[in-house]
Amino acid sequence: MSSTPVTVIVPGYDVAEYAVEALDSLRAQTHPHWTAILVDDASTDETARIFADAEADDPRFRLLRHNEQRGLGAARNSGLTLVDTPYTAFLDADDVMRPDALTRLADTLDRTGSDFVVGAYVRLRPDADGPDYTAGEVQPWVAAATDPARFGTTLAQHPAASGNIVAWSKLSRTAFWRARGLRFPEGRYYEDQVLAQRMYTSAAAFDVIPDVVVEWRQRRDGGSITQRLGEVDVLRDYLEALGEGIAVLRAAGADAAVAERGRLIRTLDLPPLLRIAETHPDAAYRIALEAFVESLPD
Repeated sequence: MSSTPVTVIVPGYDVAEYAVEALDSLRAQTHPHWTAILVDDASTDETARIFADAEADDPRFRLLRHNEQRGLGAARNSGLTLVDTPYTAFLDADDVMRPDALTRLADTLDRTGSDFVVGAYVRLRPDADGPDYTAGEVQPWVAAATDPARFGTTLAQHPAASGNIVAWSKLSRTAFWRARGLRFPEGRYYEDQVLAQRMYTSAAAFDVIPDVVVEWRQRRDGGSITQRLGEVDVLRDYLEALGEGIAVLRAAGADAAVAERGRLIRTLDLPPLLRIAETHPDAAYRIALEAFVESLPD
């Protein structure tokens, strides 16, 4: 089992209903050498207290507070400045990390020497007739990026990896982030898209494994940003992020990955947006979506 220390950055804003479960999932990790930086992004509920109690009760937790809400990208960046371990990971405070996640990810990086490793994830969906959530199956586009396992691969060899854009599916060498000057875009709704493509295109090598590492919560209260795509400003940010991610791939000459992203966006992202556009009361929604579709690679 890996003995390499890992820092997990856990940002949260008004996630008191879910934060205890997220922190418990860290406490349950089989990897023994982890610490966590809890970033409270000026929450107005009990999130700050839950984070503070964790810090007081367990020296593995460290709390950082923002005096005003700055967004998920800024919260993650604040955490990055405090990392002092060889490996860095992320967990959003409304999600759940599987118990063997850090072990599997760290064992892989120890063995391969790659810049980062990518794992699979599943949706954690609310039960229809109760307060609980149930984890689903690995979706086809997630499996395409991570199954079968590949070690020391590149985007040229495995362009479908570019479809796995979420920060919390990855464990990285901290030195890789610093050498490449990687930071999350701030002031955005969708901060993962561009950052992920910068990681893939600048890595000397990365690994993918089919193990599920995180359960990604679809919140019953609709608070997740992915559940707000009916809002025009959220849609515009989403489409801009998708386009910027493709631009990063194109600038790096990753033509196969550009094609993969175009295919996946047309198959996965566009259909629900087009359905929303059919009945959306604001014509700006349809106009923004049509302009984006015209810009997509064939």
